Order: sequence, then C-alpha cells, then structure tokens
Amino acid sequence: MPVLSARAWRTAAVLLPAGAAAAHIGPAATWLPGVRLPLFPGLSGTGPRRHIALTFDDGPDPVSTPRFLDTLDELGVRATFFVVGEHAVRHPELLRETVSRGHELGVHGWTHDRPWRPAFARDAAEVARTVRAVQDLTGRRPRWYRPPYGILTTSRWRAARRAGLRTVLWSAWGRDWTADATPASVRARIAADLRGGGTVLLHDSDHHSAPGCWRATLAALPAIVQDCRDAGLMVGPLHDHQPAGTGRRRPVPHRPAP
Repeated sequence: MPVLSARAWRTAAVLLPAGAAAAHIGPAATWLPGVRLPLFPGLSGTGPRRHIALTFDDGPDPVSTPRFLDTLDELGVRATFFVVGEHAVRHPELLRETVSRGHELGVHGWTHDRPWRPAFARDAAEVARTVRAVQDLTGRRPRWYRPPYGILTTSRWRAARRAGLRTVLWSAWGRDWTADATPASVRARIAADLRGGGTVLLHDSDHHSAPGCWRATLAALPAIVQDCRDAGLMVGPLHDHQPAGTGRRRPVPHRPAP
C-alpha cells in the first residue's frame, strides 16, 4: 500500500487529457484522511462507536495467512479479509478455511494494479470475476470492496456498485507494508488513529509490499487487539460493524475460539 506520491499524480495527468483525468481520478482524493474521514464516513468504514472493524488486504498467502488465522483464533477475534482474485483461485482451500474459521471475505480486485487509465469494462469484468470466484469457492457472496492501493476511481466505484458491493476504505492503518515496519511501529500507527467506530487496515501478505513485512503485523496483532479491548471496544468483521449507510445486518456466525 505505497503512499500515493506527487509523481504518481503527475504521471496520471500526463497519461490522460485534463478533463478525463479529473473525472477518472477525482474520487481518489478520498484516499486523503482529511477528505475521507469527515466527508465520507461510510467510505471510511465508520460504524458503531463501541466497535472496531479489523480488516486485512492482499491475501490469501499460503505462507502468512494461516498464521494470521491461528493468531486470530487465539485472540477470539474474527475479521474481514479483502482478497485478490488471482491469489484466491490459486489457493482455494485456504480461502475456504478462512471462511470456515468464521471470517468474512471482501474483494480487493482480480489483480493489484494501479488505475491510471479509465477502464470501465475491464474494471467491471475483473470485480465481477472476483465476486464469482469467491462465491464459487466458498458458497458465500462477498459484500465489500476495497480498491488496490486504496485508490478509488470512477470506474472502480461503478464496477463495485454494479457487482452489488459496498466500497470501504479505512480510518486507521498500520503502515505495515514497508520494509522498515516493526511490531512497535505498526501498533503505534494504529493507536494514533484508533477511535471507536473505526475500521483498521492491515495486511496478511507481502505479495504487493516489502518482503516479510507481514511478520511485523502478525507480531503486533495481539497488542492491537488488546489496545482496543482496553479502550472498551469490541473487535470484529465489517459485517458486524455496519458502516454508515449500509443498513442493519445479522452478525456472521462465529466459530468458537479454541
């Protein structure tokens, strides 16, 4: 989840005519917390003030994801995993195991690419393809969408809506995709922005980030959950969180923790 740099914005502007660039990339301004948090609470994943939604991006990964599942079992916590379609179909058993342990799956795109050029047909096809893959492999239709890199464009927003998905970004992240991430730094970054009703973004894979960075996230996870509990906050998946504007839903059945 590299930071959206000024150079990246300039690249997009060169690639696209000014009007098309503004229409296509304009929604990406919601990547900025100062825009997203006060103006788009639903997109930020804002839910009940005594609850925290715990989410993970970029999996499934047969090396790292099982360790997160084991740790979450030990903590008695369920989460939402935003999966990349091409990884999901390579590891169907891991996808099914994630669901069987009581976790929820969301869509993180078929690939983890950057969206500089408008591609309405392609985005619609790839989001729909991921939805079908998750449903076919697990019997559960996903409800949530988070675009790769958190960059929301007009075509990705439309693709998610067409697929019946609700787009959710985050309100706190661990900046855990970097090579210099440590358990302490991941925990501190989350703690700095942790508020009741928030959605936490972490990563259970290093497919699209610094090699091995998931180890810092995994080591920080028990302390992050304890920080939430010490603040009187329950931790669970987005399904239980009910971000603003999603309506009320029944909780996902949870398998009892060992």
